[in-house]
Amino acid sequence: MTEREYLVVLYTYTYFGPARTKLLISFFGSAKSVWGASKLKLTKTGIKTVVVDNFIQYRKNFDLANYFSRLKRGFYQFVTINDSNYPKNLKDLDDAPLVLYIKGKILPSDINAVSIVGSRKMTSYGREVTTRFASELASLGVTIVSGLAFGVDAMAHKVCLEHGGRTIAVLASGLDIITPKSNFFLAREIIRRGGAIVSEYPLGYPPLRTNFPNRNRVISGLSKAVIVIEGAKKSGTLLTASAAAEQGRPVFAVPGQITSPLSEAPNFLIQNGAKMATSSKDILEELNMQLKVDLETLENLMPSTPDEKKLLEILANEPLHLNEIARISSLKVSSVSANLSVMELKGMVKNVGNGIYKKI
Repeated sequence: MTEREYLVVLYTYTYFGPARTKLLISFFGSAKSVWGASKLKLTKTGIKTVVVDNFIQYRKNFDLANYFSRLKRGFYQFVTINDSNYPKNLKDLDDAPLVLYIKGKILPSDINAVSIVGSRKMTSYGREVTTRFASELASLGVTIVSGLAFGVDAMAHKVCLEHGGRTIAVLASGLDIITPKSNFFLAREIIRRGGAIVSEYPLGYPPLRTNFPNRNRVISGLSKAVIVIEGAKKSGTLLTASAAAEQGRPVFAVPGQITSPLSEAPNFLIQNGAKMATSSKDILEELNMQLKVDLETLENLMPSTPDEKKLLEILANEPLHLNEIARISSLKVSSVSANLSVMELKGMVKNVGNGIYKKI
């Protein structure tokens, strides 16, 4: 086995984590030496005897050949922190995973990634806002990162795919255990459309409650910024925002109604220094991203979808309210809102206030 493969195997013993694994490799000189170290040598590193005994038993029972065979059969790839194709954004973290499992594709363009996170029990407002941000960003070539959970996460992935964008889902389990199970087909579609599902956890590892903070740091770590859309004040959404702040990533929050419990997290973040986001333009200007389409040239673009063409035709003669545009076009209000937001970024239409749009 290569040193790279020994690092993969060593990192399957999740109790050590990134920091302790790095210290052990530094002490012994290589992952291979750590994997083969005697009990006496391991205890000399200061690790408790009970932990050393557990590791030695784990090592004894671990079937090396079978594990790599499972990876190959399932078309699971892996990259290590030492590989040139390890995601650049994530590599910048002090506590970056030493091994990242991937099913699908991670591309160099994914350096322009933004994570969208929020409540599992989103409201209609949350659905509309998620649709708007995910569609705008996806249409502009920004990779959307989220956690494949119910609610905002799943909606962000789906809308991104609908608009031809790239999306990455980060799991809190091994890649062979999709949770929630109802999102199995969404995960498969993400892969089929050229995106990826990723995890630092080995195959077969369950989605323990303690895994989610680690999952959240990977979500924010893969991204240039985090957008928070709905969430209770005590929620996993705030954990992701906190991880992003610790990593030096900008945190954006979409303001919500002060009477809604699910507005507590974003409103709290705004009160405590997060940047308020009312459109994707706020994020793009802050990050100054190098996108596949330069923002200054968007004014010259023609309609790129049938829906955009239809909406331009409807607005050809006079300004109209969002609801009236939806009625005439027979499209959902959320879809019309998302399309008009993208069209406004392109310089095709203008929101003149109170939900009224006019063609430019």
